[in-house]
Amino acid sequence: QAQLVESGGGLVQAGGSLRLSCAASGRTFSTYAMGWFRQAPGNERDFVAAIFWSGGTPYYADSVKGRFTISRDNAKNTVYLQMNSLKPEDTAVYYCAARAFGVVTTATLWNYWGQGTQVTVSS
Repeated sequence: QAQLVESGGGLVQAGGSLRLSCAASGRTFSTYAMGWFRQAPGNERDFVAAIFWSGGTPYYADSVKGRFTISRDNAKNTVYLQMNSLKPEDTAVYYCAARAFGVVTTATLWNYWGQGTQVTVSS
């Protein structure tokens, strides 16, 4: 089966940086849109960032614009999320996702999901 596995989460102080990785296996996702979502306790799973299969200009939630950068390496079947200037409100479980037919911000419309990686930002 196709599988996405996130890594790179951890504990960081406010203002710090983390780089999340999402490694895909079982399927080549080079033609899929790739995205990142996050879910804090008691909250819904919210859109963070996405990148089209062809690259180009990524799409970001307003809350992370200017701080987060999504990128992908199709040769490695991997997508990344560089997170800078982290804030306590960024604390959440971060999930990577893949979608066969373009970028949308609604989580339920994405086809494949990773297991999540915890990001905790202390003040």
